[in-house]
Amino acid sequence: MPQIAGFSRPQTTLALTRGVQRLLRDGGRSSLSEVPLPNGRRADLLVLGPRGELWIIEIKSSIADFRNDHKWMEYRHHCDQFYFAVGVDMPVDVMPLDTGLIVADAFGGAILRDAPIHKLSGAQRRVLLLVFAKTGAERLHRLNDPPHGDVTFD
Repeated sequence: MPQIAGFSRPQTTLALTRGVQRLLRDGGRSSLSEVPLPNGRRADLLVLGPRGELWIIEIKSSIADFRNDHKWMEYRHHCDQFYFAVGVDMPVDVMPLDTGLIVADAFGGAILRDAPIHKLSGAQRRVLLLVFAKTGAERLHRLNDPPHGDVTFD
């Protein structure tokens, strides 16, 4: 199972996520990890582009991780473009040709193949933009006010 050297599988996923998010930020895109979708699934990364386009990126830490994922096609209904992101040691020829492909490590990445565009309807885009905004706002709020019971200020 290919991994980033010195990292366990969960650490590999975190490292890949970090590298992909750096690539996205450098490209003028914002991203949130582990975002719940309206269909009950959770996207590894939901990405908002500079013109309002929405991507979903699924992080795959190994070939086994990819082959055991039978739900990824359900994500296409919730984005304009769908990508897989894999580590630099993963053989890319096993990845579907009708998806985008990003190769990354803990420090950055590169888009090897652009994803086909499947434009969301206006109603679906609005729902997902609200999910993106609310998820981001809730996470920022928890940084300032972690849920830990009653707090008194002296």
